[in-house]
Amino acid sequence: MECKTIDIEKLKVNNVNGDDDVVTPWTVESKNETGVDYDKLIQKFGCSKVDQVLLDRFEKLTGKPCHRFLRRGIFFAHRDMHLVLDYYEKGTPFYLYTGRGPSSEAMHVGHLIPFMFCQWLQEVFDVPLVIQMSDDEKAIWKNLTIEEAIKLSYENAKDIIACGFDMKKTFIFSNLEHIGNNPALYQNMIRIQRGVTFNQIKGIFGLGDNDSIGKIAYPSTQAAPAFSTSFPFIFKNAKVPCLIPAAIDQDPYFRMSRDVAPKLGYIKPSLISSSFFPALQGSKTKMSASNCNSAIFLTDTAKQIKNKVNKYAFSGGQPTVEEHRQIGGNCEVDISYQWLRFFLDDDERLKVIEKSYTSGELLTGELKKELIEVLQEIIGSHQKRREVITDEIVKQYMTPRDLGFQLNINK
Repeated sequence: MECKTIDIEKLKVNNVNGDDDVVTPWTVESKNETGVDYDKLIQKFGCSKVDQVLLDRFEKLTGKPCHRFLRRGIFFAHRDMHLVLDYYEKGTPFYLYTGRGPSSEAMHVGHLIPFMFCQWLQEVFDVPLVIQMSDDEKAIWKNLTIEEAIKLSYENAKDIIACGFDMKKTFIFSNLEHIGNNPALYQNMIRIQRGVTFNQIKGIFGLGDNDSIGKIAYPSTQAAPAFSTSFPFIFKNAKVPCLIPAAIDQDPYFRMSRDVAPKLGYIKPSLISSSFFPALQGSKTKMSASNCNSAIFLTDTAKQIKNKVNKYAFSGGQPTVEEHRQIGGNCEVDISYQWLRFFLDDDERLKVIEKSYTSGELLTGELKKELIEVLQEIIGSHQKRREVITDEIVKQYMTPRDLGFQLNINK
């Protein structure tokens, strides 16, 4: 990995079998075949579990059924999500913030998770969304040229836009291009830098004396968009609550944001965090854009999808058909089933698949066929939407502008 000087010991989570999970913004590893122990991660990070009480209140207030990511515990942890529902109930506006670190031209299906969820949240709550393209981070960690990093931001933005975001309520920005033209954002970065010590950064992120000053300063860049005053052209300098949907490995950035917020007189951002989308080879690691065989990319053809799933998707089945019929498969480790949890919307169909595979009625090849069909449909549809997204459309999303935000909303 790029960040070789991280003090991993500070960020380990002990697993139930005595092994260690490693969860940092740059590294996710587990020695357990079922992946990271999320219950222990919640304890380690000090966040709260998304429980049925929260889901019931969500449905009651919005009048909408919960997204499958919520129903299935994929977005499993939160910080002050109940406050977001309080805001909504009282008619107090809030906004969404998420991001993408563009490290390759082609995003993979795991990258879609936060954006699919954000698109749904934007639609359900009818709120503004800001999306940070952290090309500066990738230029520092991946040693990309500035020009390469900016180019990747624009390419990835097309995939993000293809998720269906409302242009009238969505602002996408490249750090390398936007920060120099937005004094308010840069000023908040400086306020955050002034309020956080080097020792705190080392403790939160595991950075050390030999890391570049860019890595040490970067966390303030990711933290600043969580404060609405960073975008005066959207929020008119009002202090507006923020909800951040992201994978749990990004939690350290926003623990820092929440710690520094009271010092600056700002509202602590709320978070809702997802589990990791596993690699084809199994749940011990998350997908990597640098390993083409660990992921299904949004540019893959139907044939490539079929070949990758059949060849690389880790199986929870038995060595022989006879044994499988007798013993059944293990859905907890089977990647085809785990991916269907993310992408198959039909709860009843998923239950049938789980029951059939566990009993041995459904074979591994048949389970992979189910996944292949789902992925081919999702990715094929995504590719058609992306084809019509021009550079001009991207420019419109990335132009600083008024998103129609109103401080006082009558519900």
